[in-house]
Amino acid sequence: MRVSQDEKDRSHARIVAAAARIVREQGIEGASVTEVMSEAGLTHGGFYRHFADKDALADEAIAFAFGQILAALRSRFEENDPATAAMDFQKYYLSEGHVANPGMGCPVAALAGEIGRGGTALKKTFGAGVGRLIRQFAAGMPGSDAARRAKATREVAMMAGAVMIARASDPDTAREVLLACRPSERRGPRSGDGSAQA
Repeated sequence: MRVSQDEKDRSHARIVAAAARIVREQGIEGASVTEVMSEAGLTHGGFYRHFADKDALADEAIAFAFGQILAALRSRFEENDPATAAMDFQKYYLSEGHVANPGMGCPVAALAGEIGRGGTALKKTFGAGVGRLIRQFAAGMPGSDAARRAKATREVAMMAGAVMIARASDPDTAREVLLACRPSERRGPRSGDGSAQA
């Protein structure tokens, strides 16, 4: 029986969504085609009707994962003023819940290490996603366009690094790193300590 284009498109979308979760949880190398297809409710044999190879799937999965984190960020900007939205997103990003659930979290923290050892095509998709995240996050920063982008770039890099460290550490170290990087812990000098926080 011939499969309609609509059915094929729906199956394709399910495969990409499943892969986006699994690669963030297990890495690209750790995510098997069989597991992804099973998660999507399809058989392994149907994979090549949708993708030339696993790299093609990974490319779409990464783009999809960035779409998810950007949607979460955009929704905060739609519900709050820009500064509040940026702060709320930082609280989410640096939360123990985000650390514990990489499959639904930011692909930067989940995949940067592996992508760094990967090929040019995946780096291009990943870099484009990082750029989109920075541009959206910059809307909540003060100052000129250049100052907002620079601050957003620093914040995204710091947040992703903090989550990567937290995921790789014991619980006490993880909590210490996340807490130290939260915006409320980095506001100006504390009373009596005479030092400025970053």
